[in-house]
Amino acid sequence: MSTRQRHIAHLHLHAVPNEEQYAQIIELMSGITPHVQAVPPDAFQLDLTSALRYFDLSPYDLVQTVLLRLKAHHGIDGSAGLAGNRMLAAMAADASGPGETTWVREGQAAAWLYPRPVTALPGVGRVTADTLGRYGLHTIGQVTDLPAATLQRLLGTGSARLLAERARGHDPRPVTPSEPAAQLAADLVLDRDCLDPDRHHRAVLGLADRIGQRLRGDGLIAGRLTLTVRYADRSSTTRTCALPEPTAHSPALAAAALGLLNGLGLQRARVRAFVVRADGLLPAELAHRQLSLDPGADRARAVESAADRARRRFGPQAVRPAALAD
Repeated sequence: MSTRQRHIAHLHLHAVPNEEQYAQIIELMSGITPHVQAVPPDAFQLDLTSALRYFDLSPYDLVQTVLLRLKAHHGIDGSAGLAGNRMLAAMAADASGPGETTWVREGQAAAWLYPRPVTALPGVGRVTADTLGRYGLHTIGQVTDLPAATLQRLLGTGSARLLAERARGHDPRPVTPSEPAAQLAADLVLDRDCLDPDRHHRAVLGLADRIGQRLRGDGLIAGRLTLTVRYADRSSTTRTCALPEPTAHSPALAAAALGLLNGLGLQRARVRAFVVRADGLLPAELAHRQLSLDPGADRARAVESAADRARRRFGPQAVRPAALAD
């Protein structure tokens, strides 16, 4: 018995919707297929396999219908990737310009992946890329051509096996319908492509401070922080870290966000936008804070509380971190 070919679409929105709008978009997508998985803060994955017969459309035309509905109902532009599994669809979406759809057809995955940089594969960070680069392995094709034993000596058995599977375009994960996770996001689109590490630093610091203010204003704490960096070529990098303890304290959030930024080693990267997202949200009354003998920690929280009161009275720009002062 033959297995029906899957058609997975990854939709990337060119705006970060708020929580209410994000839920509305999921409902809109559910009118196309019940298999919709949220990928916060600005993406969705849809399994179109069972919807194709109902709509009597090709996979490409059905994706265009989804993008058209998104624009008509919410005024949001998007780009899309279409492939036989979730990983390939997400990579194809990263390769698509605004309003475009990249379709990796059945049987074409290996050829499409072969010339692409190995950093385009999910899970390949700076350390792995540097290790591979020292041995002249810069493209996905070079990894697939490498004997399995050699790759294992470079990365270890588990990491090598996973990388080899991804380099060959394999991803068995299903699209799992889910509600968007509780999260808060702040984004900044730069007025021009930016190469300046100092501006990168200031942008992420400002976004982390905004997230902290919103968390405290809503009486919430966050357990995880995610940084997404979008580049001039429309590709992106996303990194997530668990916070040492759930918090809404801006300096702790800023330290985590800047740690993620520094870990990317952007150097001369041309950056277009940043998104900082906090999730794993809990009511603030459930917070527990590790005791500290440093009196400066309590003073910092007292100053932060006073700054929040000043912002509520005089506006959000009344008090800002010194590092963000003009």
